Amino acid sequence: MEQKKILIITYYWPPAGGPGVQRWLKFAKYLPESGWKPVIYTPENPSYPLLDESLLKDVPQNLEIIKTKIWEPYQLAEKLNKSNKKFKAGQFDVGKNQSWKSKLSIWVRGNFFIPDARVFWVKPSIKFLEQYLKENKIDVVVTSGPPHSLHMIGLGLKEKFPNLKWIADFRDPWTEISYYKHLKLTKSSDRKHRQLESAVFKKADITLATSYTDVENFRKAGANAVCITNGFDEEAKKQKSEIVKGQKNETFTLSYIGVLEQLRNPENLWKVLDELIKENKDFAKGFTLKFAGRVDDKILQFIENSSLKDHLLNLGYIPHDKAVEEMANSSLLLITNFPNESSKGIIPGKIFEYLATGKQIISFGPDEADVSRILTETGAGKHFNYQDSKAVKEFILHKFELWKDGSLLENTQNIEQFSRKNLTKKLVEIL
Repeated sequence: MEQKKILIITYYWPPAGGPGVQRWLKFAKYLPESGWKPVIYTPENPSYPLLDESLLKDVPQNLEIIKTKIWEPYQLAEKLNKSNKKFKAGQFDVGKNQSWKSKLSIWVRGNFFIPDARVFWVKPSIKFLEQYLKENKIDVVVTSGPPHSLHMIGLGLKEKFPNLKWIADFRDPWTEISYYKHLKLTKSSDRKHRQLESAVFKKADITLATSYTDVENFRKAGANAVCITNGFDEEAKKQKSEIVKGQKNETFTLSYIGVLEQLRNPENLWKVLDELIKENKDFAKGFTLKFAGRVDDKILQFIENSSLKDHLLNLGYIPHDKAVEEMANSSLLLITNFPNESSKGIIPGKIFEYLATGKQIISFGPDEADVSRILTETGAGKHFNYQDSKAVKEFILHKFELWKDGSLLENTQNIEQFSRKNLTKKLVEIL
């Protein structure tokens, strides 16, 4: 039987690093098992915020990849202000940390580049793919955002080919994302963002959401929305189990793996850990705070000015396979989300890799978050808001005492629903 073809339009593709690349890289890996042949359309010369050459080995050997050039204004932005490098990953200074240059750059970003700075790839891509679709039989087109400019490519193709089956995949929300309100938008710019988002919701045959809350919000906004979360790769899970066999950490290690920006900074956790180090000699003797990834300079400065500085192991950005090892060689894993209620539907992709390690997880974010639901279902840890301090202290001390006694057990109940293979099967049912 002839395989059906699915064209996946994605900005993030190896050697891009970070969580954005993982979702469709893994779908592309497992889709052929169910009779679907993926074709990748991605920029030839992208400006990625992070690079991870180790992910290239996960790209299927015979995968068809087509590329065209993109122009992005980030070089100009970085000349104006070096901290604008954060813009590539949707990060920027906030509050008292904003200089006038940061404020100007944020205003320009939000009002001049709608929906984002990859907008200059939209028209050339529509022109190129219009011809490609005429010459090649494609059964389904997927656009994956952010950057949400890629949904504009899908919208343009749908207008030219009304019978085209189009799936708009939202790895993060558009106007409901936490940093949206920090973009200093004019009323007309805000209106344009919302009009474009609404057009995508109404024109896409299916809108994919990565969380339970997002799918409800998208449906209310008029989308035919379905939830497929992110997940973990079963092969990676096997590798992790090999890493941790027979190992016990020399210290009680609390690890954060990934990018940590100011908007998701758990200041109450740093204060609790500072207190524990000062009050508890055993804890001070046996504790390590480990970062593997890019942590905002302002957060590192705060930690350097506390008693945590003598317990900090900052590895910087490391390849994904090494990051997996660092997860497995931890006692407790940290995950953070934006604090406002509108972010309760964000499920950071790394939580699923955390789950695959069997390690306990401490999470921060708004009350009644989707992450809290997952942690409860799997028994993998506990979720706190950014005002909790007493409960956080009790939780960490309890886990520390279990670690000391050698009884900090692993837990992997009910996690197979989040394996990439099972999630791909769910995608195939939708297709």
